[in-house]
Amino acid sequence: MVNGSVGHLLGGIGEALLLAAGMFWKTGWSLVLGFAISAALQALVPAERMRAALGGGGIRPVALATLAGAASSSCSYASAAISRTLFKRGAGLVPSLAFLFASTNLVVELGIVLYLLLGWQFTAAEWIGDVVLVAVMAVLVHLTASPALIEAARRHKEEGGGHEHPAAAAEGGVIARLRDPQTRVRIAQNFAMDWGMLWKDLLLGFGIAGALGAFVPDGVWQALFVQGAPAWIQVPANALLGPLVAMISFVCSIGNVPMAAVLWGSGVSFGGVLAFLYADLIVLPLLDVYRRYYGWRMAAYIFAVFYVTMAVSAMLMDVAFSALGWVPARDAAALHARMTHFAIDYTFWLNIVAIGVAAALFRLARSQPMQAHCEHHGHHEHAPAADPAHCCGGHEHPPEQAGHHAAHEA
Repeated sequence: MVNGSVGHLLGGIGEALLLAAGMFWKTGWSLVLGFAISAALQALVPAERMRAALGGGGIRPVALATLAGAASSSCSYASAAISRTLFKRGAGLVPSLAFLFASTNLVVELGIVLYLLLGWQFTAAEWIGDVVLVAVMAVLVHLTASPALIEAARRHKEEGGGHEHPAAAAEGGVIARLRDPQTRVRIAQNFAMDWGMLWKDLLLGFGIAGALGAFVPDGVWQALFVQGAPAWIQVPANALLGPLVAMISFVCSIGNVPMAAVLWGSGVSFGGVLAFLYADLIVLPLLDVYRRYYGWRMAAYIFAVFYVTMAVSAMLMDVAFSALGWVPARDAAALHARMTHFAIDYTFWLNIVAIGVAAALFRLARSQPMQAHCEHHGHHEHAPAADPAHCCGGHEHPPEQAGHHAAHEA
């Protein structure tokens, strides 16, 4: 009896590790590609110019913030720090939050990983859903946010530092910056920083997904997400429950995609899986980050607005995709086989190339440490340090000094 239990446990652990390894293998090259694109865009877009464009809450600043977020990092913690910097340097609340949504939902690597694990429908729902998320959030904020709350959050004295990528040089256009040898250094440093911020979340996400896929029976998820109930009950119930499951998973951004694959394979509805994917911005550690950045009141407000936004958006996308016939057919056996199949195929060769690219970027980033790079270039790169944990480790300028610098550069 004991030997049988031990054997069952070991078999489950082996299955969990196989699932985790398979999911990572299927998506590894796309992660490198996405992070490399993100790193290059961050190195080419001057941060100060982006901040100046995002003041107010009109359609244009929100659209620009969404595009900037799509070109930014997919790490939720890094995105939260950049969003906070934009907000505290004068960007409107809605554009700052739109940047946050786009930087974790509208990025290239996330779409590719979703396509590889779940199909094009989930990629489309994630990217189109980001526009819906931003629109719903903007309406809610315009209806509920008070000027006093926003001002208090902007002036809140923070308890800790954050994270921001090395700034792009403000001089010249994109072509001039591409010709600058230091652009390659910035790209490598951004790439290394993204991986440094996200590798634990990725390992945790794949590990949790593998363990839950191996040890939790499908019936548990089906009962929790009321599978078999009428659509008018299941769709809203799943949309409301998905973010709550994501909150306690402690996994952000791309790290929650493997878990989403497990939920989909276990019978959770299309909208429920989308609500889970959208909710990487309200995991418990990030809520604590918002508290430190903005204070308790704004953190609670952000949670409430985000939760309602995610649930409503997931319901809307479920209804729309169902009406269009775009909800993919569910084949749990095929999904499991796809995630645990290893062969010398296009995935193998793409991963080999990706390993070479990643190794070269890590080597370049290590050859010119960020501290030394900033000391050498900081005197003529006018972007101010946005966080105490900025690449130069410098102190943050007070708001009035930051405004002086921005006016000087303009």
